[in-house]
Amino acid sequence: MSQTRPFAVDWSASDVDQILAAVRAYPWPIAPEGDNGWAYGCDAAFLKSLCAYWADGYDWRGAQAELNRFPQHLARVEDFDLHFVHVVSEAPGQRPLLISHGWPGSHYEFWGVIEKLAYPSRFGGSAADAFDVVVPSLPGFGFSSKPRRPVGQRLTARLFNALMTDVLGYDRYLAQGGDWGAVITSWLGFDHGAHARAIHLNMLAFRPPGGPQTDAEREWAVRSEAAGNMFGAYLRLQVSKPQSVAWLGAGNPVGQAAWIIERFHDWSDLREQPLDGVYTRDQLLTNVMLYVVTGSFVTGAWYYRGLVEEGGMGAARDLPLKTPTGFAKYLGDSDYTGGPPRSYVERAYNLTYWSEPPRGGHFAAMEQPDLYVEDVRAWARQASLA
Repeated sequence: MSQTRPFAVDWSASDVDQILAAVRAYPWPIAPEGDNGWAYGCDAAFLKSLCAYWADGYDWRGAQAELNRFPQHLARVEDFDLHFVHVVSEAPGQRPLLISHGWPGSHYEFWGVIEKLAYPSRFGGSAADAFDVVVPSLPGFGFSSKPRRPVGQRLTARLFNALMTDVLGYDRYLAQGGDWGAVITSWLGFDHGAHARAIHLNMLAFRPPGGPQTDAEREWAVRSEAAGNMFGAYLRLQVSKPQSVAWLGAGNPVGQAAWIIERFHDWSDLREQPLDGVYTRDQLLTNVMLYVVTGSFVTGAWYYRGLVEEGGMGAARDLPLKTPTGFAKYLGDSDYTGGPPRSYVERAYNLTYWSEPPRGGHFAAMEQPDLYVEDVRAWARQASLA
């Protein structure tokens, strides 16, 4: 097996001071007047309040300590140093679980679920539900090394499979993911099903041939397309000209924060709480800092172009995917990122588990950690590593 190296987050005080100085010196542009600034992008009042806290209230050393709460490592896999969290459970080796994040999230998305997944008996659960939890940072994200040019999700699946099998010695494992993590996890099932024995998604990745076929599917497709036209400009830019985003964002922590937090606003379940009720300001800023401090804003944008350069998800032509698949359709997700009808998923995947958690949106583990844990446990009880 390949060697791993222990890793700890160690942000430079001088680097952080430079970031905070840029936040304080940001030349705020004019913003549209009115009560719904989110209709135009990141809301000005929210962003100004958050940045005031970032500059003079955010405890970045406390955030760093929190990011070091779980054991983490680096491992060389092909041309990459992959950063990953690895928490061995109270039932070591019995049920390895690989969790993949997306954009503009990070491995930090799962901070509220890792211990509950690995040590259920600490929270009134059963040790039989325990997982060895592995949460990598995608190549080009966070503390994983950066590619020299855009790379995509199929390559990432190959790297993550090697991490689980060659580095950590798990010949069989379960895999879960949302956003890009759903695409990576789908490729794990497609290309590496001998090892990724069952997968769980909370976003659709592969689409079945033939398009929508029922009234419910066609209604969903119309809503999804309309939402994509309204909210998907970021995707079209990052798929086509990601370096244009890089030029705008580099050296501009406020701009990076606005670009990222707008996505959290548009994709989270805000039916019962505002954005800063769903997440704390510290959670939002720690996720942003993982992009700003590491310079991952640029390569994170590149990751969209990587999809195109790999040939897109159309390369998965032998559908439905044979690997047993669970799907959680969080009912608070947006029309843009939310799940389609069950019938549509069944034509793309070997669907063996379906759930509709009543609360939570695109960042399910961060928004509703207890519902996420409950759902992953329920799926895993009927999944098999045999």
